[in-house]
Amino acid sequence: MSNILERLGVNVTGEQFRPNNVAAVIVTAELPAFSRSGSSIDVTISAIGDADSLMGGTLVMTPLNAADGEIYAVAQGTIIAGGVAAEGEGGGVIQGVPTSGVIPAGATVEREIAFEFSSMEVIRLALRSPDFTTAARIEAAINQTFGRGVALMLDAGTVRLDIAATRTSSPAHALVRVENILVEPERRARVVVDQSSGTIVMGEDVRISRVAVSQGNLTLRIEEVPIVVQPNPFAAGNTIVVPNTNAAIEEEPGIGLAEIPDGTSLSEVVAGLNALGVSPRDMIDILKSIKAAGALHAEFIVR
Repeated sequence: MSNILERLGVNVTGEQFRPNNVAAVIVTAELPAFSRSGSSIDVTISAIGDADSLMGGTLVMTPLNAADGEIYAVAQGTIIAGGVAAEGEGGGVIQGVPTSGVIPAGATVEREIAFEFSSMEVIRLALRSPDFTTAARIEAAINQTFGRGVALMLDAGTVRLDIAATRTSSPAHALVRVENILVEPERRARVVVDQSSGTIVMGEDVRISRVAVSQGNLTLRIEEVPIVVQPNPFAAGNTIVVPNTNAAIEEEPGIGLAEIPDGTSLSEVVAGLNALGVSPRDMIDILKSIKAAGALHAEFIVR
């Protein structure tokens, strides 16, 4: 705050003040490909100090530096916070994240990244999800569209495109034809679980073999309730604390031994697992055990 006031011509040297409506924030943004000077990009603002909310705040002119130390954009504008907070003497309530917000089109690009796209002779297409089958389909679809060998699969995540073989006037004209080619990617069978929320997501290609499952819960409960024994009022004795422990083991009957039949479709797999009648969190443990038994034919991902 002192630096801002000094740049505005107000001298506050030696003054001790702590304004309540000023927040220290960190500003981040992503510079898209082919961004030119003067274009606008979105920025994200997050409080890094003790600010309670950024609601109604305004970001002063902030330079955005890249890893090379150069300034590529300048951001400023009104912050749109993503939450609300209300606080009283006895407590408060917070909904969303009031200490974080965005400024749509809040930064102006000042420096362009040096990149001569028009002079490229070879372009490599990178797959977001590397897969040999998908890369081979992309190669075949491009060569079929141009009627000659212009694409070559290098590995599971890269397809090489020869610009000269496309016989187009520029790489941009070649990509205009390439980006409109429809290719169906190969989908992997995956089961993704989130242990924190108990969420289970299954892909369409998940298959399960015939397997039997038994599940039950065992609860061990130990309670310490000490008993204080005091002597009579006129007796020459000492107060003694006698330990008192209550231990119990509770075991739920569980589901017994249930059979899950072969599932050749996602609906059959879901129906077989729902027949167990367990909670989502118990279902995660059951899926882990089925995967360990080799009956779950899918990639199991735990987040």
